[in-house]
Amino acid sequence: MSASVLAPVLPLPLSSARLRPWRPSDAAALARYANDRKIWQNLRDTFPHPYTAEDAAYFLALVADNHQDLHLAIDVAGEAVGSIGIHFKTDVRRRSAEIGYWLAREQWGQGLATAAVRVLSDYVLAHFDICRLYAVVFASNPASGRVLEKAGYEREACMKRSIVKNGQMLDSFLYALVV
Repeated sequence: MSASVLAPVLPLPLSSARLRPWRPSDAAALARYANDRKIWQNLRDTFPHPYTAEDAAYFLALVADNHQDLHLAIDVAGEAVGSIGIHFKTDVRRRSAEIGYWLAREQWGQGLATAAVRVLSDYVLAHFDICRLYAVVFASNPASGRVLEKAGYEREACMKRSIVKNGQMLDSFLYALVV
């Protein structure tokens, strides 16, 4: 991996959809789509709820300044309707990276998340010295597990009581794509 990661624009195999770098003009769409409790329920606590315009501005400034990881908008017809990212690991895990994503509820069930995961995974494996991509999915979110499986990931483990979300202890599943 280079010292600075440049975010690509990647076409998706769906009409008018692509992955692209975030831009300041995405703030309104980001705040609108991210402000959904059903999305928040399945993400880390660093993803706020309610999700405000200030949260969107903070996130966009953060990713504009981050050149170590990949942060891409999932774009449909010119509008950011979700996010997907790669967090590159260091030290003994330097050939591993974690993938994470979320998608506006209006886009669920159309294959968009699977396409985004597949395309970004292929890109990372082809362009970086990575042999393992992984994701941690809340057990209460089987749809995300299906997205990963359709994109070629395998479930490696059930991590019992590994997550605290909204005051509840939850299991999580570890999925990986290893080459």
